[in-house]
Amino acid sequence: MRKDRISVATKRPTPTNGTNAPAGAQLHLHQRGRIIQTPDTVRNMPIGLDAKVRLANATALNQILVDTIAMYNLYKKHHWQVAGHTFYQLHLLFDKHAAEQLELVDLLAERVQTLGGVAIGMPHDVAERTKLERPPLGVEEVPVMIDRLLEAHEVILTETRQLAQKANDNGDLGTNDILVSDVLRTNELQVWFIGEHVVDTPSVEADGRKN
Repeated sequence: MRKDRISVATKRPTPTNGTNAPAGAQLHLHQRGRIIQTPDTVRNMPIGLDAKVRLANATALNQILVDTIAMYNLYKKHHWQVAGHTFYQLHLLFDKHAAEQLELVDLLAERVQTLGGVAIGMPHDVAERTKLERPPLGVEEVPVMIDRLLEAHEVILTETRQLAQKANDNGDLGTNDILVSDVLRTNELQVWFIGEHVVDTPSVEADGRKN
């Protein structure tokens, strides 16, 4: 039996403005617009905390955030530039600490956002706001690298303790928990690990009076 031939109408293509995809599927590029929130404000977040408390804590958290970002970069700088007979150990240790600091960056930024604030993260904003001393562009000796790290840790630990106490007093237990459980303990442990590298102890023969 002969099959009937079916006539199929050819669908006219959608206008594409000279491109392969329809106009409605194109990317809208080079867009700019008004700022919808600034870092000195908080949005309404129904988390049981007054807006004034959330703004104060978000502002203080942003300071710890930018200092932690600067700390991460300081560790990476020393990770790349360290030299000498302790190169291998410190090269690995600095990178491990940098990774831990990067985890703290995300925790802090997300807490700022949770409070309804605006997390600060761009390099130029960090450079303008950090309390950490800026290191030179060149390579420094290993003891100086470690000393810079220890001083930077102390800056962050001091401001972390202050905000942790403040957050506890104003009922922001979420912020207090992150600061104590994560930021404080991580930085304290890192201080111990790198600080032991600048203790002047004999490595081969004890520095004592022989019998």
